Amino acid sequence: MVSTRCLLPVISIAVWILLSPFVAAQTGDARTAEIANALHDQKYEQALQLLSVALKESPNDSQLLTMQGVAYAGRGREQEALRSFRQALSASPDNVFALQGAAQIEYDAGNAAGVPLLEHLLRLRPGDVTSHGMLAVLEYQQGDCQRAVAHFEKASALFASQAPALHAYATCLARLKRYDQAADVFQKSLALNPGDGRERLVLASIQMMAHTPQDALTTLDPLLAVNPDALTLELASAAYEASHNTDKAVDALRQAILIDPRNVNLYVDLAAIAEMHQSFQVGINAVNDGLKLLPDAAPLYFARGVLYVQLDANDKAEADFERAYQLDPNQSLSVAAQGLAAIQRNDLSGALADVQTKLAQRPNDPILLYMQADVLTQQGATPGSPEFQTALRSAKRSVALRPGLGPAHSVLAKLYLQADQYSGAAVQCRKALEIDPKDQTALYHLIQALRKTDKKAEIPDLLKRLSQLRQDATKDERELYRYKLVEEDAGTNQSPR
Repeated sequence: MVSTRCLLPVISIAVWILLSPFVAAQTGDARTAEIANALHDQKYEQALQLLSVALKESPNDSQLLTMQGVAYAGRGREQEALRSFRQALSASPDNVFALQGAAQIEYDAGNAAGVPLLEHLLRLRPGDVTSHGMLAVLEYQQGDCQRAVAHFEKASALFASQAPALHAYATCLARLKRYDQAADVFQKSLALNPGDGRERLVLASIQMMAHTPQDALTTLDPLLAVNPDALTLELASAAYEASHNTDKAVDALRQAILIDPRNVNLYVDLAAIAEMHQSFQVGINAVNDGLKLLPDAAPLYFARGVLYVQLDANDKAEADFERAYQLDPNQSLSVAAQGLAAIQRNDLSGALADVQTKLAQRPNDPILLYMQADVLTQQGATPGSPEFQTALRSAKRSVALRPGLGPAHSVLAKLYLQADQYSGAAVQCRKALEIDPKDQTALYHLIQALRKTDKKAEIPDLLKRLSQLRQDATKDERELYRYKLVEEDAGTNQSPR
């Protein structure tokens, strides 16, 4: 997360140092003038001693409490300063100096409590660029990019020379899918440090998401000229292909493979280019090269299966899809199930215990019933075993309680397949696909079920449909990969200084 530290000077101290002579001249209270002069001279201990006496007589004086906050802040005692500023605001809610002081401390700590303080300041001073800038960063840290971007825009002059702030701004624009604007902001950031290779990769990724591949290649040119790494070459390949320069796209991928031969994505990208240009056997050969090094890589079997479908080699395609699903059983995992930390740790026993504990309290929860069936299936429950019967009952109960729960239909189909109930499996697959036409697992299981019935005529078309879903998923994964590159880069930057 981007730190807020040192974005701006400590406003309260700076303001009071500047205004202390004015306060001293205007006030009729000699003691207040003496305190103001001590602050002006940065004699904070002296100011605190004077304030201690003054506040005993006037404990709710907003001006004195604000001065105390300034003095504490000057001594680095932020929590005491914050209490003083908060007390000053209790006495006088529109005390601008107290609002600034409290907001600065909350901002420096990255606390969301600074947001309402800054919003109050903006109600009093709508054009305050500094408050807009601080709000932009805090809203970004809270994940509210819609609000953050509005404040970034109003504070753009403040951030013009601050690369980390520009990163945060551009990242928010990317999250909002405003890729053209995000690219413009990242270009400003890159201009501040044109030798930063990581910055170039991030900008090129944004430009690819903005569908401006020629701009991406221009950005990557300095990196491609001198010993490019595999990531740079992979990104350049995508840009070349999007610019209709397939020869260079393929050359870049082959060069990347020489550098990083165990990178599954590179072989999948080559297969995708081959498929797009109907060079199916070339793609199969590329995948075969990858499988020699990575024989258990599920994405490579998926990629080769797609190519076999295009060649009408349906038996080979089915065999590859089956192998892919064997290697990657989590393909059947639903969004709901993925939320379990135990499953994410591949701790199926822990996941099952968690689900069953919750089921004891909510025995008719369709999500929990589905998850129990899914985890038991992943654990390898065999037909006829008590675990298999529990999974089957759970899946049936889940779809009965919530017919629109697609993943439950899909796991029930898998259980029917294991029990050799092929007609029932096909019915459940079709229901899952009615709910989610992109459910690859349900489509794959439907193909399996039909192979065991007299309805094999559907299989070639279903294989083509599965092939298209895999291609679409690969494209989505590439977009997500580029987006993650931007997100990860934003997370490594320091705050604007």
